[in-house]
Amino acid sequence: MNPTDADLELKELIQKIALANAIAHEGRAQQKPVLGKLLNEKPELKNRVLEVALLVNDVVGELNTVPLDQQIETAKRKWPELLAKEKRVEERKLLPPLPNVEWYSRVVTRYAPNPDCVLHLGSARAIILCHEYARVYNGHFILRFEDTDPRLKKSSLAFFDLIRKDIEWLGCKWDEECIQSDRIEIYYRYAEQLLRKGHAYVCTCKREDFRERVSRKEPCSCRSLRPELQLNRWEAMLSGELGEGEAVVRVRTHLDHPNPAIRDWPAFRIIDTKKHPHPRVGDRYRVWPLFAFANGVDDHLNGVTHIIRGKEHLTNQARQEYLYRYLGWEYPEAIHYGRLKIVGASLSKSKILRGVQDGTYKGWDDPRLATFLALKRRGIRPASIRQLIVDIGPSPVDITVSWENLYAHNRKMIDRIADRYFFVQDPKTLVIKDMRREFTAHVPLHPDYLERGTRTLSVKPEKGEARLLISSRDLALFKKGIVRLMGLFNVRAETVTEEEVVAVYHSEPYREARRLGAPLIHWLPSAGGVRCETVMPDGSVGHGLAESNVLRVAAGQVVQFERFGFVRIDQVGQEVVAFYAHK
Repeated sequence: MNPTDADLELKELIQKIALANAIAHEGRAQQKPVLGKLLNEKPELKNRVLEVALLVNDVVGELNTVPLDQQIETAKRKWPELLAKEKRVEERKLLPPLPNVEWYSRVVTRYAPNPDCVLHLGSARAIILCHEYARVYNGHFILRFEDTDPRLKKSSLAFFDLIRKDIEWLGCKWDEECIQSDRIEIYYRYAEQLLRKGHAYVCTCKREDFRERVSRKEPCSCRSLRPELQLNRWEAMLSGELGEGEAVVRVRTHLDHPNPAIRDWPAFRIIDTKKHPHPRVGDRYRVWPLFAFANGVDDHLNGVTHIIRGKEHLTNQARQEYLYRYLGWEYPEAIHYGRLKIVGASLSKSKILRGVQDGTYKGWDDPRLATFLALKRRGIRPASIRQLIVDIGPSPVDITVSWENLYAHNRKMIDRIADRYFFVQDPKTLVIKDMRREFTAHVPLHPDYLERGTRTLSVKPEKGEARLLISSRDLALFKKGIVRLMGLFNVRAETVTEEEVVAVYHSEPYREARRLGAPLIHWLPSAGGVRCETVMPDGSVGHGLAESNVLRVAAGQVVQFERFGFVRIDQVGQEVVAFYAHK
């Protein structure tokens, strides 16, 4: 009796369901899940369940005789949709709107680093928020280098370039660049304007004496001198008649201001640039602006509409508001976010500098650091950092995050692109007895993207016995009895020591391992590995063997060492070096 069209259609549907199940389970379809899915899709078949179950059993049995790589080829040919991972679109968290954008023809933001060190994770919030808001409003993003302290916060030409590369890697390309050491004459002009109008004065008091007076809300004697004398003193600062530490320019404020740091705040000081030359302009200038003055002037001249920075700058805003009032300018919108602390990360530039200089760290990309260079070397994607910062947003509340917050974002981004490989750390020997034939494992490069293909690993017994390599941390699993070797078969342990496991071949089906609750471990052929060094985030180095297929991976690529974690392949040669990212 010839099968009807309906029978053929039913069998093809069972084959499709069984094939999907087999590919998801190392090439071994399982009858009950296949039958369950079939009845879910075709509930009318429940009246014929015994007949249908026999048909499912036949299809599954036949399919399980076909190697995984052939199953994948069949899926590619007949049902390619089985190989396409379901793509879930997650709603991306958005930043809250900026205030009063309708008042401005164009939103302008800026990030203003001091080029005295490389950038680190603590820098990310200012960079990303300023860049993201400029892009949200189709605005303008400025990179402004604050290099006006050649004595204490010494800038370096190397750091200018490293910072540019860091920001480009972060994906926050700027529209305009500004360097403050090119603008000293501009700051001088505004200083002279303030001195001439009596809004600033040159103070020659000793710092301690001034501090005592201002704490009592009393003016110093320099404050009352006429503008002409103030300009003479200014010239003496510029000419060298007054030396380092002998005079500062102060901006007049209310001496009864509740915050002593705002009372007649310092705007310029003298630096002996013969002793402390600037890396870009040498000893051309002796008088240098302080932070609040230079940034206040530049924010106006650069057309910045929205200042986005940490709330530790609230004092600077109060200082700059006096400056803007005297110069007849409107102060930009100011958003001050709370402090961001990252558990276990040192975000002190001075400690990073000192550690690199004294050899504590091996360089700016030492994995123990939270620098962008270190994160890049470990395989952290810049997009994951951007998403973390967008999630946090510009909230004024102090926030503490853990590394796992960043890793969660990074995991989502690299999981789909990272091919899988076996890495056996601290290898130990697994002896398998009663093996009667050669086994070849066809393990997917990625379980969700089977179209990428498989890795092939073979085990060939000699006189009924085979030797494999397993990670030392898996020795304890054999004490449970039955263990599943990924892509291969199940074994039963007979003896377990600190250096070796002796086991006997038990069975091949994966479903048997599941029925017995057997743990699943990875492995390598005894002569099929390449030496591999893993550099961990704490600076420690692990040693082991990776499957030889990893030699095809290009340096810089992120992969997953199965049951170990995501790593970035740093070097490929006679030995592979991998930097650990996270689980």
